[in-house]
Amino acid sequence: MQPSAAPDLADLAHTHARPAHWLATATATAAVVALAGLLQPGPAGATATPAAAAAPGPAPAPEATGAAYPLDCAGAPHKVAKRASGDLDGDGNPETVAVVHCEAGSGTPPSGVYVLTRGKPAGAPARVVATLVAPELLKTVTAFSVHDGAVHATLLGYSSPDVPSCCPDEKEQVSWHWKGGAFVRAGQPEARGA
Repeated sequence: MQPSAAPDLADLAHTHARPAHWLATATATAAVVALAGLLQPGPAGATATPAAAAAPGPAPAPEATGAAYPLDCAGAPHKVAKRASGDLDGDGNPETVAVVHCEAGSGTPPSGVYVLTRGKPAGAPARVVATLVAPELLKTVTAFSVHDGAVHATLLGYSSPDVPSCCPDEKEQVSWHWKGGAFVRAGQPEARGA
């Protein structure tokens, strides 16, 4: 048998590991693993699926200020008194509903209730797509909300032109739901006050 030309393992310095050697090796290994975790490549184009791509979230609700409301204030400014947002038509993007009236020095001007959608092109002011309550109906909106895909409001009004404008004598709890491409009103009047 011929003696091996390789040195004896007992004579090599690295075979006599000391604790400092193992600590240095563990530290270097941990650094390599951490660096590899930070430098992971994204999925390759051929293997990426549409589900892997981040889906954009819903667009923000339209702003009520700046919209052109079909409201004749005879030169006086209008005021957005109340606003609420929610997805009314089920497309995944919120609409804004605004209660708007002309600013008056005194009294309670009638309200208009309008549904707004985002303006086009992007960045344009919101646009009115539906009028739920026209100011000509002489209604005042008190309670108002948007939830469960519907608009809910309390409307105060008058039973006849003889009722003083200070004292509405009719009260209705109403709601509007999107159905068949239009807003459908539901609700009933409450008992009239004496």
